[in-house]
Amino acid sequence: MEKEPLLGKTLKELEAIVVQNNLQIFVAKQIADWLYKKNISSISEMTNLSVKVRNRLEEIYEIGKLPPIKGQVSVDGTIKYLYPTYKGKFIETAFIPEKGRATLCVSSQIGCRMGCFFCMTAKQGLNGQLSAGEIINQLISLPEHNRITNIVYMGMGEPFDNIDEVMKSLEILTSTYGFGFGPKRITVSTIGVIPGIKQFLYESKCHLAVSLHSPFDEERQKLMPIQKIYPIKEVLNEIKKFNFGLQRRISFEYIMFKNLNDSPGHVKELTRILNGIRCRINLIKYHTIPGSRFEPSENESIIIFKDALNNKGIKTTLRQSRGQDIYAACGLLSTKLDYSG
Repeated sequence: MEKEPLLGKTLKELEAIVVQNNLQIFVAKQIADWLYKKNISSISEMTNLSVKVRNRLEEIYEIGKLPPIKGQVSVDGTIKYLYPTYKGKFIETAFIPEKGRATLCVSSQIGCRMGCFFCMTAKQGLNGQLSAGEIINQLISLPEHNRITNIVYMGMGEPFDNIDEVMKSLEILTSTYGFGFGPKRITVSTIGVIPGIKQFLYESKCHLAVSLHSPFDEERQKLMPIQKIYPIKEVLNEIKKFNFGLQRRISFEYIMFKNLNDSPGHVKELTRILNGIRCRINLIKYHTIPGSRFEPSENESIIIFKDALNNKGIKTTLRQSRGQDIYAACGLLSTKLDYSG
């Protein structure tokens, strides 16, 4: 019989486990402490539990850590790790060291079903959902886990297409019984799945990033099929209803495509639709994928675009591409060739 992983269990779920096993309720907090603060690999290491209790737990449960099986190092220091999953397939995770900080870009799904035409992960299709434990595992099994200062859900998959497990993982990351990460150190990115956005905004305090890429409906639809289901106007209307306050950030990701979304008209329309939202725009130079009809905007065009938005009062930055040589940059993650099936 396969054992059930404990990694990814919330404190409430651990309390249910100890009650089912006729243990005192405080044991749940002890287990959480071992899982998320002491980074153990086996139940036998939980030395403040009696041998009898540990043996009982080991009959049914395991920790559930799955170390990466491969790492690729970029010329810029970014490391892309290949992680196995319990479904027999794989995901990719990017470790991005910078001066004064280190960011972990985690995946939330095995592949993605959203079908964005400029994305390698989308070409893979959806091959499975990750559990909260498999999301957390990307941090806890990372060789550099002690260096992580920030976490972004910008890897493989659409986080809000796996909302329940993503929300569980965020609870564990930010709770006092878990890792104790400040919500300001975590950003979750979405292409605009409205039900997930609403749940995330009201149940979490982490930052939100929305993939925008074009302010025009028809143009955005040619890039992102999600526009048919959740038009960007409706996404923005939901965001405008929410009071972000001063401690929480909303940002918009904007990939720059040559002669497609980099004109003065796009600056004007972005300024119009984002009016009333305290936000920033992160410009991203397009990373070409095989078979794509799109081209990246020229560097000069990107700078002109950035300056024009800043002059309109919208804080706009150009995100530095990291790990492009090892296919770890934005839109390049894919494990289609790393497993059969």
